[in-house]
Amino acid sequence: MTQTKQRIVPNIWCNRNAEEVGAFYASTFENAAYEVEGRYPEEGLPDFQREFAGLPVTVALTVSGTRFTLINAGDEFRPNPSISFMLNFDPLLFDGSEELARASLDRLWGALGEGGVEFMPLGEYPFSARYGWVQDRYGVSWQLMLTDPAGDPRPFIVPSLMFAGPVQNRAGEAIDFYASVFADAAPGNRYPYGVQTGPASPEALMYGEFRIGEQWFAAMDSGVEQEVAFDCGVSLEVSCADQAEIDRLWAALSARPEAEACGWCADRFGVSWQIVPQNIGELMGRPGAYQKLMGMKKLVIAEF
Repeated sequence: MTQTKQRIVPNIWCNRNAEEVGAFYASTFENAAYEVEGRYPEEGLPDFQREFAGLPVTVALTVSGTRFTLINAGDEFRPNPSISFMLNFDPLLFDGSEELARASLDRLWGALGEGGVEFMPLGEYPFSARYGWVQDRYGVSWQLMLTDPAGDPRPFIVPSLMFAGPVQNRAGEAIDFYASVFADAAPGNRYPYGVQTGPASPEALMYGEFRIGEQWFAAMDSGVEQEVAFDCGVSLEVSCADQAEIDRLWAALSARPEAEACGWCADRFGVSWQIVPQNIGELMGRPGAYQKLMGMKKLVIAEF
């Protein structure tokens, strides 16, 4: 499968089991691998983190060229369906074989669904000959779709933002906002509901998309009443070239001062972002870096 240059890395919050989660996905997906990429300090941790001394702090997961970061933390947050991951089983990614694409989809559906929850059962829908939406045993939501190879090509994994509850019917606004904030970004296709569908107005988006660099993202308004909200369960980490870029993105994205901590912020829709320098790994290797990080809101490279 084609690898896309990736600047924005989805981060998944795990409840003390990031290694277990990484091992599960690495064994479940084809072309997947994981590794521990950082550990908590052995000493100097605040009281609420002392139980994590020496344990992994993050686990890097790669699936078909797409990188995720699994955060090893407590039970403060848990992924929810507000951010899911669309898996495009395009026959073109399977040597042009729809049979192979279907077989791969069905196998993965079975593995992800074991111990999970079905949101939309696997079957035929007007927009896809084979589609299903499932939340796996770790709370992460996946939309598996047999893609029409005649359509515009899209990567295998596309993060998808669902706007519901307090941000219902704002998917189109979000697409325009993100396309204006990030360099080399642009909106993509939009498909409105056309008629009132539950809480979704006729102009609301049944499906929309935008691109940041070479990465594609989906955005949609919920067609059923629900109070699912964006939070830190799934966050989006942005790698920045320098302090000027950190400052610019922080000013554009951070809309809730109470959510600012350790490079994390929440935007006007509640989506959580981590705005970090490209060399964060090197910075975190410096003496006392972890303690300095814990004292920051926006990250300041010079203070490391």
